[in-house]
Amino acid sequence: MPNIVLFSGSSHHDLSQRVADRLGLELGKVVTKKFSNQETSVEIGESVRGEDVYIIQSGCGEINDNLMELLIMINACKIASASRVTAVIPCFPYARQDKKDKVGKNCSRAPISAKLVANMLSVAGADHIITMDLHASQIQGFFDIPVDNLYAEPAVLQWIKENIPEWRNCIIVSPDAGGAKRVTSIADRLNVEFALIHKERKKANEVDRMVLVGDVKDRVAILVDDMADTCGTICHAADKLLSAGATKVYAILTHGIFSGPALSRINNASFEAVVVTNTIPQEEKMKHCPKIQFIDISMILAEAIRRTHNGESVSYLFSHVPL
Repeated sequence: MPNIVLFSGSSHHDLSQRVADRLGLELGKVVTKKFSNQETSVEIGESVRGEDVYIIQSGCGEINDNLMELLIMINACKIASASRVTAVIPCFPYARQDKKDKVGKNCSRAPISAKLVANMLSVAGADHIITMDLHASQIQGFFDIPVDNLYAEPAVLQWIKENIPEWRNCIIVSPDAGGAKRVTSIADRLNVEFALIHKERKKANEVDRMVLVGDVKDRVAILVDDMADTCGTICHAADKLLSAGATKVYAILTHGIFSGPALSRINNASFEAVVVTNTIPQEEKMKHCPKIQFIDISMILAEAIRRTHNGESVSYLFSHVPL
């Protein structure tokens, strides 16, 4: 693959190295550091003139610092005459702030921070965005540059078939109404039924009550969602499914944020396993929570980069990616 340079930000170096290995590339030389006043400094250690540059940086960890680092790396490559700069952002930061609040006296003054991040990436000089399982698909419309929103579904389907012996007697469950399209797609591919849980929130990260729509009795329930943060929702959902007669409960998530009390909640919940992709580093969390397992999605990202570089279509590819 000539005329291509792959850089890694500091948020998830392991994933960047996996992608580079699958593409048969060496990661480009870049040094990131902070001054004593906490300003971020980036030094690109090789020429990118006329090159097709890809920068891998996930929206996790110290999110604000990592976002700023990504913006500086994009701009550094752009003003160094890169022919195209693509930001590969497996977990898009601020994706949950994609619209104004529906209720409350201050709703008219609520920011749409995901739009702000989109503007910042464009102004920094990004020509193309590659991300995975956006929390809300309308975020693609916040950009005036091409955005490829990849899906972890092929990897999820493969994990289910290889790791759940009773998968033919399973039911795919969405923990909220917003994920109905996601679970129906997976259920159709597995030729099984689906259910959903309607939840009402008092406030962010706090669920008031849940109503199960569907029959899970004597079946293996597989909760599927795009992300889990404090894990209150999925743990309450697991209890709801078991009380409704499910024999086992698994959770499969694209982005495992796991902040605050998440790990203790998972350890105390009745999950067989909580499976996440490695869009966010999970090594340390897996040490404290043996129920967490991860699916490697580096092949999906690597194939997207290869096809983008070669001018091939990325859409509709990912129902057929060999992992």
